[in-house]
Amino acid sequence: MPPIHIAILASGSGSNAENIFNYFSGRNDIEISLILSNKAEAYVHKRAERLCIPSLTMSKQDLEDSNKILRVFRNYRIDFVILAGYLMLVPKELILAYPNRIVNIHPALLPRFGGKGMYGDKVHQAVVESGDSESGITIHYVNENFDDGAIIFQIKCAVSKNDTPENVASKVHALEYKYYPSIVDKIIKKEFQLSLD
Repeated sequence: MPPIHIAILASGSGSNAENIFNYFSGRNDIEISLILSNKAEAYVHKRAERLCIPSLTMSKQDLEDSNKILRVFRNYRIDFVILAGYLMLVPKELILAYPNRIVNIHPALLPRFGGKGMYGDKVHQAVVESGDSESGITIHYVNENFDDGAIIFQIKCAVSKNDTPENVASKVHALEYKYYPSIVDKIIKKEFQLSLD
């Protein structure tokens, strides 16, 4: 059986993308086949080059055109899509073409601190300013709205009154690195009915 081919969409440094690649490295059933970004200068391309993963940059206009993305995905035989710090909306037609096969991670406990413009340090700043005693990560399916798809998995971390946004970011990143790849692995195995170890 050929491997499940994964595309990772990223807009920034790509630390989660690299972590996911490392998790699946050496596997015969799942392969990271493409990294796609909306930013040519994104550091994720450097990581992709070092890891020998094909990477492409597409313009905002092209990324809003489902037909263009689908052509690229067909060329790379993409079966499943992971968002890892990707800051654009996914076109509805692409979601329809990959039902329950596009997932995202958000650095807070949705539905709080989600929506357009809520990403990265802005989320951690908002958590600290809110006075909330906890934050965490949310892994969810992607729909046509920001941070709005069905929740798959959440896990929390404590936020103290003395925590800075940087402190919260560090705690949340640790959760991302620990849980995102393994939860994606479970989703893929369930969706494609691969053998569960």
